[in-house]
Amino acid sequence: MKRSKLRAGLTYVVLTIATVVWGFPMVWIAISSFKPAADLTARGFSLNFVPTVEHYRFVFERQPFLYYVRNSVVVTGISTLIAVVIGSLAAYSISRFKTGGDGLSFWVLSTRMAPPAVLIIPYFLIFQALGMFNTWWALIVTALMLNLSYIVWMLRDFFDEVPREIDDAAKVDGASQLQTMFLVVFPLARPGIIATTILAATFTWNEFLFSVVLTLNQASKTLPGAANDFVTGYEVNWGALFASGVMIVIPIVIFTFIVQKHIVRGLTLGAVR
Repeated sequence: MKRSKLRAGLTYVVLTIATVVWGFPMVWIAISSFKPAADLTARGFSLNFVPTVEHYRFVFERQPFLYYVRNSVVVTGISTLIAVVIGSLAAYSISRFKTGGDGLSFWVLSTRMAPPAVLIIPYFLIFQALGMFNTWWALIVTALMLNLSYIVWMLRDFFDEVPREIDDAAKVDGASQLQTMFLVVFPLARPGIIATTILAATFTWNEFLFSVVLTLNQASKTLPGAANDFVTGYEVNWGALFASGVMIVIPIVIFTFIVQKHIVRGLTLGAVR
């Protein structure tokens, strides 16, 4: 009993430390976004200041923020939808029919191993040649390619957790392969599909490098790329940068709180047999 309590206590201590280490930069950004410009350059972290919203006002006056919100929503929504549809079909094929064997599974995973900095130049040249530079589709295709391997790898494990006997029972009842997939297996793996979709959407929403390089105009630039406009060769507008960072994070935080039960259910699917 004492050993169990000690283990639980150590677990809470480690989790508390991890939460503080992870959360402190976010708290710093949120507090700094309300600091006057003169206090932002002061040394150390201080709470002795008069709050102001001048940085948020500057962001909305300097940038068409709602346009960038629209662009982020469109790019995230379309790329995630396409990636989940294609990825779920591919993952089901690999799980049920062992398509390509372990070699194909490893190849799918290996496409995510290359650092984004290595891929940015080929993508830039390809999209420029195809006339897709400075468009939503450049970011949508990029996000699709980056997320697809992750989605296939995740969903394959979720589909593996659905017993094959259920497929056999559905076929005995007269269901076709497509009916078994869409009406039996997919509903059983729904928590995993939802969790994977949420994580893929989060990755796309936060994508910075490709947004900065592949989109330069207001019509297609997303929120992370727009925040980069406050960093120039002459100065860094820290106040506006902090304010835009807070506004980028808030939608995804609210979204995560709303769907957190699906994330937990999906990530723990099959953990207990």
